[in-house]
Amino acid sequence: MKTIQSGIVIAILLLTLTVKAQYVLKEADTQFELFNYNKAIELYQKAYHKKETLHAAERLAASYRLMDNYQEAEKWYAIASALPKSPAENTLYYAKALQSNSKYEEAKTAYQKYISLKPEVSTAQQQIWLASCDSAQYWIKNPVLATLVNEKGLNSVGSDWGAVAYQQGIVFTSDRNFPGSTKGLKSKPFLKFDGSTKLPDPASYGWTGNEYLRLYEKAGANDSLKAFALNAETNYHIGAATFTADGNTAYFTLTRIPKKIIRKKGEPGTINLEIYSSSKNADGIWGKPVPFKYNKVNEWSVGDPAISADGNLLYFVSTMPGGKGGTDIYSLVKNADGSWADAINVAAVNTNGNERNPFAAADGNFYFSSDGLIGMGGLDIYKAKQIPAGLDKPLNLGYPINSPQDDFAFNKGLKGTGFMASNRPGGTGNDDIYSFTVQMVINFNLEGVVYDRKTNQPVGGALVTLTKQGGGNLTAVTSSPGNFKFKLDQDADYLLKAEKAAYSSDAVTVTTMNLNSSSTLRKDLFLETIVLNKPIRIENIYYDFDKSNIRPDAARELDKLISTMKTNETIGVELSSYTDSRGRDEYNQWLSQKRANSAVQYIISNGIDKSRITGRGYGETQLLNRCTNGVKCTEAMHQLNRRTEFKVVSQ
Repeated sequence: MKTIQSGIVIAILLLTLTVKAQYVLKEADTQFELFNYNKAIELYQKAYHKKETLHAAERLAASYRLMDNYQEAEKWYAIASALPKSPAENTLYYAKALQSNSKYEEAKTAYQKYISLKPEVSTAQQQIWLASCDSAQYWIKNPVLATLVNEKGLNSVGSDWGAVAYQQGIVFTSDRNFPGSTKGLKSKPFLKFDGSTKLPDPASYGWTGNEYLRLYEKAGANDSLKAFALNAETNYHIGAATFTADGNTAYFTLTRIPKKIIRKKGEPGTINLEIYSSSKNADGIWGKPVPFKYNKVNEWSVGDPAISADGNLLYFVSTMPGGKGGTDIYSLVKNADGSWADAINVAAVNTNGNERNPFAAADGNFYFSSDGLIGMGGLDIYKAKQIPAGLDKPLNLGYPINSPQDDFAFNKGLKGTGFMASNRPGGTGNDDIYSFTVQMVINFNLEGVVYDRKTNQPVGGALVTLTKQGGGNLTAVTSSPGNFKFKLDQDADYLLKAEKAAYSSDAVTVTTMNLNSSSTLRKDLFLETIVLNKPIRIENIYYDFDKSNIRPDAARELDKLISTMKTNETIGVELSSYTDSRGRDEYNQWLSQKRANSAVQYIISNGIDKSRITGRGYGETQLLNRCTNGVKCTEAMHQLNRRTEFKVVSQ
């Protein structure tokens, strides 16, 4: 009888958990359909924890993908695509996530698997996917002569993009948390909503969890950032702006709630993007916004306006019917009476993917972004030369202008400099603004080989990262003989690092400071195989006398261990600290433990789960030489015993 009662209790408990899981999943689906991906992720995580379903896994993957979190998207698409009855599209998105994470060979394999599952995919599309993986690796190995600088004075932890020169300063778009940026917002739903009384947070955009996009201005290098004084008359997004040469007329994208919303019964309403223009009056005040000719908020979106200097030619993108794909680029000219002529599809550059951010430069080239051509991943930037017949075949601008992530909002001046945006790693937030220079005065090359430290054999497939001090990152994957190479800037300091699963990472410094002629520098890297319970000394971990705080030079060495643990996500590590024999034994034991704890806390604070690392202080109990109590030794001999080591205790 007791056993039967226990069985009833367990059955009721399982039923209760199932009902709760179904409720959480239903609420997650609601948030997902409303584009509230930030909230949806939290709920899908709970649902998947209660019951590991394909639906929860692929919705988690999709949410992370739509929020540009490529690492998590890869992880969840790997899970979803491996589950029984998983749709082939999960394999396609898995390939795209791998591509966005610079894993081109793995991405190519995943694309080939998807093609085998969907043989009806056109040959042209197959060729674009596979050629993109091959071309990206070539571009990384043969970068163009360009320098990118992250404009940290403009960027925030949010999304910053669409920087354009205006008067003597810069105007750009951002969803940052800025004092006064939400002033006057009303509790109105945005984009998708279900008509319930529970409305979205007016100060937070559900898709990202950030504020709505706004325009900001930095009038000069020494001026403070401020909201751009444009009267857009909307409580929601105000996107990137474009200005006529005199600075008196602006065109911009926005979202607003129309008086009448057309939607299908039982489905959320959808609000599309619109373009408006505004002109300054005699007092220099921006006037009432004027709607664009092709606005049709209940049927399609228009956006990314780009006006010519004289104000007589306008480019924009739209999802209107009759295009080739997602968003197509259109152009139209202004008539003599000030009205706009009919829009023309710029067919020479449009694809069945998405084209964004058109820009006709003064150098005669037309620039735009696309995810429908051979590229490195996400949106890539292309140029098409103006020819008598229109526009020539688009040319990918190559690496490092483009990256495996989204690169867009490119505009360039006559001197080869300009602004663009990218969400590549190493930035301040999601999308960051970068300035660029497309020509270098002196050329420096860096070449090297990654070796196995024990066997001295080259290591193929290692990820090598070159980090410029005060700049961004470049990456390369070593060939079978372990080779890598990079282009270097003049008067710059770098950190060069190699990583590969089952190895501890290695890093060295590289500099071109005080080099005044083109040259090729040589730096080899050595990886050490990770072996369970084998102590590995961390070089150059020094502490101030009688102190346990982590000094900057020690932090740089601990960063290598952090990198190793991030590359090998399953390993557990014990970090050990030792002293020399001088001082009381009990005090040395206490000091070494305190130092070990400080090192462990530093590692945890840099993103390593505390369950993966422990710290132990051994005091003077494991000396490496004869320098015990009372034995006379040199300082160098004592220093040998004052060391920090780690060993992998689980894999």
